[in-house]
Amino acid sequence: MRPLVQILVFLAMVTVTTAQSTRTELTNATTPAEDSKTNSSAVPDVYALSGQFDRVLVLRFKYQTDLLAGLERMVKEQKIHNAVILAGIGSVRGYHFHTVSNGTFPSKNIYVKNPTGPADIVSMNGYVIDGRVHAHLTLADPDKAFGGHLEPGTTVFTFAVVTVGIFKDGIDLSRVDDKSYR
Repeated sequence: MRPLVQILVFLAMVTVTTAQSTRTELTNATTPAEDSKTNSSAVPDVYALSGQFDRVLVLRFKYQTDLLAGLERMVKEQKIHNAVILAGIGSVRGYHFHTVSNGTFPSKNIYVKNPTGPADIVSMNGYVIDGRVHAHLTLADPDKAFGGHLEPGTTVFTFAVVTVGIFKDGIDLSRVDDKSYR
């Protein structure tokens, strides 16, 4: 009986260990033509879009809510087409995000996932582009600040609050996060 208990304890420890932070690097799928595309003089180095807010929403997320899924649900329920994520605060009990990991095309991303990693949400920003959420967040634990592009699996701990400014119709954000528009 004692060896069985030792095996169960060992398996429990392995399970806890494997639930910790993971990092996975992925190359974004593109074509060689898209990656070797040069900058076009028809695309300005920088351009401005002007718009006005139709309304501002403050979204509150409760314990154990997936932050990205909740944002996507509210975008759909509130019929948000184009918006800017103005702020976000709160805490998470686990996180999943990605950051760019190289400086040449094709671009690569490092996905960082820690389903049991508690952290504070220090800030959150991003856009809703044609109904699609493109959110970034900064997290902090006692040792460091970190973050990137929000992925599924970032789970709220105490609460989270996200403020979204919804643009009036007429603004076109379709190119703001298009890496090939250059």
